[in-house]
Amino acid sequence: MAWYDSAVFYHIYPLGLCGCPHDNNGETGAHFDKLNEWAEHAKRIGCNAIYIGPLFESGSHGYDTTDYRLVDRRLGTNDDFKQFVKNCHANDVKVIVDGVFNHTGRDFFAFQDIKKNRENSRYKDWYCNVNFWGNNEYNDGFSYDNWGGYNLLAKLNLWNPEVRNYHLETVKFWVEEFDIDGIRLDAADVLDFGFMKELRSFCNGVKPDFWLMGEVIHGDYSRWANNDMLHSVTNYELHKGLYSGHNDHNYFEIAHTIKRLNGIVGDKKLYTFCDNHDVARIYSKLNNKAHMYNVAILVYTVPGIPSIYYGSEFGIPGNKENGSDWNLRPDLNLADFDEKDELPALYTTLGHLKQRFPELTYGDYRELYLTTGQFAFARCLDGRAVVTALNNADNGAHMEINLPIGANKAVNLLTIDQTAEAQEDTCTDDATAKAWGNARNELLDKAGQLVGASGEIRYKAEDIRKALEALETGADFGQAVWNLFGNLNDTMNNMHRVIGEFEQTMHKQERNSVAAGGDCTGGESLEIRDGKLIVDLPANKGVVVYLTNE
Repeated sequence: MAWYDSAVFYHIYPLGLCGCPHDNNGETGAHFDKLNEWAEHAKRIGCNAIYIGPLFESGSHGYDTTDYRLVDRRLGTNDDFKQFVKNCHANDVKVIVDGVFNHTGRDFFAFQDIKKNRENSRYKDWYCNVNFWGNNEYNDGFSYDNWGGYNLLAKLNLWNPEVRNYHLETVKFWVEEFDIDGIRLDAADVLDFGFMKELRSFCNGVKPDFWLMGEVIHGDYSRWANNDMLHSVTNYELHKGLYSGHNDHNYFEIAHTIKRLNGIVGDKKLYTFCDNHDVARIYSKLNNKAHMYNVAILVYTVPGIPSIYYGSEFGIPGNKENGSDWNLRPDLNLADFDEKDELPALYTTLGHLKQRFPELTYGDYRELYLTTGQFAFARCLDGRAVVTALNNADNGAHMEINLPIGANKAVNLLTIDQTAEAQEDTCTDDATAKAWGNARNELLDKAGQLVGASGEIRYKAEDIRKALEALETGADFGQAVWNLFGNLNDTMNNMHRVIGEFEQTMHKQERNSVAAGGDCTGGESLEIRDGKLIVDLPANKGVVVYLTNE
């Protein structure tokens, strides 16, 4: 049960969000107050991880790195970012940064040394195919390999042990200096596989549960996302289906893509998104803007790790203009938006559901109903199920869906979660809810201490049972919680099992509270009859349904 399995990411392109100059002129900015504000917003709308990048010193857009160990001065200082990570961690939010290891900018020290010393530079083998008989548009008097045809981005030689060690030491620096939780590898589809394997092994020893995700556009994602290399890669294949499947009123495309990817990557969870800093905003791609609703539901409920690109939760537009990406990366002020509007409220609900219902993380995927205009699937786990039902037609739809499990009650989770605060007295128990939070924090704090020491505990089923009984009654169970951690003479795996079973029980209690509050449902019509889930959906809407037996 690694943290990234159930993560909900908020993706920030900081140079754009903060309105920084497009070219680095050496002037220092101070924008981390704004970045902290947006991080708090991310937490409120149900995100528990932030991918922020590019972050380190560069000459222009951030991917022409000039100093891997210095936060881009246009944003602030290293100390500013260190405090940003501390603030996020205090709010139970993980932080991921960009690792631009395929290439550097031309002002990187090694490249500058080649310009100065040419054949005598000790760094001439740090880059690929440096040819001192060639030339380029900069009139360097030599040529070299680049990324994407841009000589601004000089390709590093990752077969050179010095280059590999430099990158590994950089990662170690980022962890020790800033305490980051993972890296998104830029241009992972052209990185050396041997380097990524070495990076994975190195990171396993630097920080437990350190996450590696790679930018991969096309191909067999399992070549990168596997036990030896990366934990995940960007799911561009589904990204394409999310907008074209709705624009063409063709849910077959989306359903086929999901099944194909499940067959390729197995239990690996892909990084799922509807837009990012390199592609047009989903609002601009959809012909019918009402489809924003169902696209959001899909991002959160299909197998994968969902991500929101900053501002898209508010439905902002954005297209490339004249080959430039800056229009995709706007300067935004949070005060200009309302988190209670329909679309951000939906994202908030889905983020909380993702964290409350392990079915949405670990549940088996089962396709239940498919036409060009309607689509339903279940995520099933341990005899429980969450069903997503969608309608992309411009008129209402009636769906009769085979039940994936035995059930006699259907609860619209979107409606219940949106009204949770108003229904708190009838749908939840305050004392128990507080107890869940306290117990979880105590468990995780103690777990962290144990990891820092020997990482071993004794598994004591009776103490767990007593703690759970206390939890269910909302009683004081602090001592029972601490009793879970006896003599340090067992394995690290047992500690994860303790936390996992405890949290599963918390989730079960939450689900039971939701089911007990079934009278809180409203809106779309749901019914279970003759072994089927009967759903009547308005035009361009969807539901997320919890199936239960009373």
